[in-house]
Amino acid sequence: MHTGGFAKWTRRFEDERERRRAQGDPDWGQSATLHPAVWASIQRFQVGEDGDGANLVSKADHAGDADYVQAVRLFIAEEQNHARLLARLLAAGNMPTLPGHWSDAVFVRLRRLMGLRMELLVLMIAEVVALRYYRALRDGTEDALTSEVAGRILSDEQRHVPFHCERLHASLAELPRAMRRPVMVLWRLLLLVVSLVVTADHGPALRRLDIGRLRFVGDVMTSSRAVVSAVLVPGRPQADNGQFTASYDPFRSEAGRPRT
Repeated sequence: MHTGGFAKWTRRFEDERERRRAQGDPDWGQSATLHPAVWASIQRFQVGEDGDGANLVSKADHAGDADYVQAVRLFIAEEQNHARLLARLLAAGNMPTLPGHWSDAVFVRLRRLMGLRMELLVLMIAEVVALRYYRALRDGTEDALTSEVAGRILSDEQRHVPFHCERLHASLAELPRAMRRPVMVLWRLLLLVVSLVVTADHGPALRRLDIGRLRFVGDVMTSSRAVVSAVLVPGRPQADNGQFTASYDPFRSEAGRPRT
């Protein structure tokens, strides 16, 4: 299938890679001090960011678009960098990384059930939840190093969502029109279930980050409306990187300032 247009995403990922190289790492010489519940939460998210992405690359390769495959490889490299940043943050707080976590194992199994479409739908759930989590981590702590690491990861995640939306739009276009919206309705239901599981697992950390469980779930579900729209509506401007991010972000007050 011709997916088209992904050369621009390759350029964006490459430009961001060069920007990161020029910027360098955070100052790891700083110590990091967080509540134990927040440290435990970061440990679990670090496991989820880690992985070689081989299964996703294999499925992308079968899509028959070399530009898309290259963009996927660059996306995976950014996710691996997130795992590295979180591991260094944990080290700055004298906290170990975890060898694994049940939630990551469940996500991996779900993503491998079928083809690329299912892989991306499940991956998109993790990305939408991550947007809200990393914003809470960035804005909800007074630890400077933690805020910087979370902010860097959040900036990447804001680009990842429209990237996946563009490919999902092409994938759902292969289905009969009558099936497309029901697929996304089911996707939102699964997102709701996952959000509730995340709040149960990370509830103590979220409270320390000044966001209640119900509000976390509500914000995630509100943000998902823009994802559904971008996936279903052809040519919607939100599918573009910058415009999508600006309209997608549901976590700002009317004054335009972040709220947690």
